[in-house]
Amino acid sequence: MVSFSEKQGTSRKILSRVSSCCFIVLGALLTAFSLHFFLLPNKLIDGGTVGLAILVTQFLETPSRLPLAVLILSFPFVLLAHRHIGRQFVMRMLLAAMSFSFGLYLMEGLETHFVGDILEIVVFGGITLGCGIGLIIRNGGCLDGSEIVAILVNRRFGYTVGQVIVAFNVLIFTIAGFLYSDWNSALRSLMTYFVAYKIIDMVLQGFDEVKAVTIISKRPKEVAEAIIREIGVGITIMYGRGGFSGDNREILYIIIERLQLVELKSVVLREDTEAFIAIEDLHEVVTGTGTGPVLGHRKKRKKKTSH
Repeated sequence: MVSFSEKQGTSRKILSRVSSCCFIVLGALLTAFSLHFFLLPNKLIDGGTVGLAILVTQFLETPSRLPLAVLILSFPFVLLAHRHIGRQFVMRMLLAAMSFSFGLYLMEGLETHFVGDILEIVVFGGITLGCGIGLIIRNGGCLDGSEIVAILVNRRFGYTVGQVIVAFNVLIFTIAGFLYSDWNSALRSLMTYFVAYKIIDMVLQGFDEVKAVTIISKRPKEVAEAIIREIGVGITIMYGRGGFSGDNREILYIIIERLQLVELKSVVLREDTEAFIAIEDLHEVVTGTGTGPVLGHRKKRKKKTSH
């Protein structure tokens, strides 16, 4: 007999998958909107598979076939993903590609395009493009087949995924420069790509900047108590030994908001003027309740305890 907790867990999984699929569709439609409204009317292109599809349709003088071209060019990458990555990823990749193509098809009848100077086009086009692609990636999907190739190249030859994607996109933009006979257009496409790339990072990581702080002190107990009391964040205590002195030490590890960093350093150095503080950027923080920063709040200081 299935217990209530098991049913609840199954319901949460189903809800999570449905939610992810909805966000993938939303991201794909937003990406299609960016291309139709900002990029294509101004002879700007995207990178990856979509950029390749744009170049093919422009070369064949069949721009109305772009939705079909995206699906056709995505198919080989879908097969690669199925073989080397997994079925669930393939399903979400297919959902993204089909939603994107359907969005482009629906928008073909819309004559409205963004009219403005090139800086506005690059910035707003990059923002909407980055938000769309970021939503797709954040929810486990993929619209750019070059990412699949990049993963395989990384496994076989050791080049990073980022290096392969950048090289592929630079090639796309270079071909666009020759095809349009307009290098300004290619450079603007590259600028739009970098804006989108930054926005993708924001969508994936969020706007909260968090830091990992490692503190080595001769007075770890006093420092930890002061941090918990005055800043209200949790602390992890690790044990280490000095390589030169051989002394056993307690090492404090803290995750904190960037804006709380100055206060943290002030508290630590007040308790121990000779404390060693190492600060690192964090890409992501994951907990059992989700993804994001795990931070204390000033109103909850009294409830915080060390761990």
